[in-house]
Amino acid sequence: MKEIWTITLGELDKKMGVEVLEESAQRVVARMPINGNRQSLGLLHGGAMVALAEAVGSWAAVIHASTMGKAAVGVDINATHHASGREGYVTATAQAIRLGRTLTSHEVVIEDDSGKRLCTARITNAVVDKT
Repeated sequence: MKEIWTITLGELDKKMGVEVLEESAQRVVARMPINGNRQSLGLLHGGAMVALAEAVGSWAAVIHASTMGKAAVGVDINATHHASGREGYVTATAQAIRLGRTLTSHEVVIEDDSGKRLCTARITNAVVDKT
């Protein structure tokens, strides 16, 4: 039986204050404080949202790949910023679009505390042999 991977925060995740709330190949949910992740105009940095989207989507892909004894690596991410936040937290939810043998795709929705959508991202990961 294959050992299913569980999320371990990386250095950037820790610096950004990311907290994992739910984890599976189908769905990963994490939150991040806006405080400490703002750009010079006082708004949540768009790059911080993309980094969070990359994290939750990749974690879900790695969980899926681990069920086959494999790893996952990112090959594409795109994001549309709809709005920005100034305070509180944002929550990122990665939902599987497709979990295949060689590729995974997840949609990531980032919302603020009020449920307002701030960003929509899509991430594709390749499922590869462990090296």
